[in-house]
Amino acid sequence: MSVDHYENFPVASVLMPRRLRKPVAAIYHFARAADDIADEGHQGNADRLRQLDEFRSELKHIAANETPQRPLFLSLANEIRQHKLPMQPLHDLLDAFSQDVVKKRYADYDELLDYCRRSANPVGNLLLHLYGEATTVNLAYSDAICTALQLINFWQDVAKDWRIGRVYLPQDDLARFGVNEMQIAEGRTDAAWRALMKFEVDRARALMLQGAPLGSILGGRIGLEMRMIIAGGLRILDKLQAADYDMFQRRPVLKPFDWVIMLAKSAPLRF
Repeated sequence: MSVDHYENFPVASVLMPRRLRKPVAAIYHFARAADDIADEGHQGNADRLRQLDEFRSELKHIAANETPQRPLFLSLANEIRQHKLPMQPLHDLLDAFSQDVVKKRYADYDELLDYCRRSANPVGNLLLHLYGEATTVNLAYSDAICTALQLINFWQDVAKDWRIGRVYLPQDDLARFGVNEMQIAEGRTDAAWRALMKFEVDRARALMLQGAPLGSILGGRIGLEMRMIIAGGLRILDKLQAADYDMFQRRPVLKPFDWVIMLAKSAPLRF
């Protein structure tokens, strides 16, 4: 999942086994810092891309068993070596953050999925390696969950993304449902908007359910954490539907009672 999803799913830090908290924190701080370069402040695109290239250089130092220059990467290097983590997911994250600097629209769903493959799926990939559960089947389930979480975050934050010049709704879907970007700017919901968002929400829900068996495959606290994450994503989708897809005025967030509902729904599933 992308780093933004940690605001929706803080249960991860509570249920995470103590032995894995340091490596997870190192991965999170790397992703958070890189994401902030792409999104925060008032730097120009060239400066943002240059700083992300500096992050790539640090990863190359780690791969070459050289000492990185930044404290952030010293911690990351230690966890990579100790847990034998793959480097490609970290490079994929940087590619996605660099893309965010220059690409603001997506022509179709396949193009958006390719972005999610690099912006969201790498985190799940790294976590499965930490868990010692990175089988081909588990990675496929994880990719479905992480991509679904990314899509849910997009639909939750349509207005927020618009304010920074981004539209993640596929352009062909907008045209198909007769919705234009001025409607996003105005925060206007009508029948066409609701039909569009129902389509996107249903698609994200199907993808989440496709990956849901992972929550039962993983055992112990890790499995419970995964089931809570899945339940949290589905809960946000339920709230979007309950708001009649008006995320402009009723942006869904998880509240204390939602956690009770999510826990109740997180008993092991059988598939």
